[in-house]
Amino acid sequence: MRHVLGFGFACGTAVCRVQREGRSRSFGRRFATSMAVQVESLGSKFKIALLQVSVGADKQANLSSARKKIEEARANESKLVMLPECFNCPYDNKYFPEYAEEVPEVGTKLGDFKPGSTVEMLQKAAAEHSLYIVGGSIPEISEGKVYNTSVSVSPTGTIIAKHRKVHLFDIDVPGGIRFMESEVLSAGNSLTTFEVGGMKIGVAICYDVRFPELSLLLSGQGAKLLCIPGAFNMTTGPAHWELLMRARALDNQMYVAACSPARDPDGSYVAWGHSMVCNPWGMVIAEADETEQIVYSEIDLERLTEVRQSIPVTKQKRSDIYAVTGPDL
Repeated sequence: MRHVLGFGFACGTAVCRVQREGRSRSFGRRFATSMAVQVESLGSKFKIALLQVSVGADKQANLSSARKKIEEARANESKLVMLPECFNCPYDNKYFPEYAEEVPEVGTKLGDFKPGSTVEMLQKAAAEHSLYIVGGSIPEISEGKVYNTSVSVSPTGTIIAKHRKVHLFDIDVPGGIRFMESEVLSAGNSLTTFEVGGMKIGVAICYDVRFPELSLLLSGQGAKLLCIPGAFNMTTGPAHWELLMRARALDNQMYVAACSPARDPDGSYVAWGHSMVCNPWGMVIAEADETEQIVYSEIDLERLTEVRQSIPVTKQKRSDIYAVTGPDL
């Protein structure tokens, strides 16, 4: 008996194929990878910063706080910084439409978009401090729909990636938490990477991390660092936050950086915090507690290569039994 499970891209479609005793069936979902933008290399070793900021109801105060933390991270020689999920507004369905902004497409340069917007703040900060910013996520309004969207910016202030959260956070844990993003938000349909001097970085948002196929495909496309702005809560955070981040790092022998908001015990949604970086060996190498702070870590691509050579799982996959297919895999 032969079983084949394949996930991949074919003309922009993610296709799952299951074959059993000569019979097969397929089902697919549309995906489109983010436009690749070639920019300056970060080197084989570089410092990243996760900005675990406090988030409140005052949007301008949130942006000011994020800007100050970006400046602090750059002063400490970080080359790439990441903000948390929903860093410009409280994580709550009732706030998403109110705080939603238009978000420009990949390739938009500093000065080409609306002044005073969250995206413009990210562009200005990146250009002023000459660093890469993975801009957490913000509510995006587009054609009457609201998305949970992450924007990444180059040191020139150019948009180099845009990721709309693919998997909406719809859960109901008895005695724990009920949250239904789909009551307000729409799902994205793209896997997202951007390229920095030949190195690919993947972007996913929070609940996306629970679906290993997504990170597997990003790794297969060459991603060596997966950036995950997230906001796990006091039910799922203690149980699954570290476990999932370490699992995705180990599964794909890549670095995983996950950035949460700081915990606000009085908020309508209480975040777990504990922003962290996991290495390709599956170990946590930097971690915050629940308070507002910056987490620094070194990304060492030589160590990544060493891990992949020591335990070469990508070369040992049994394509005669199962297959992951798609461009560049």
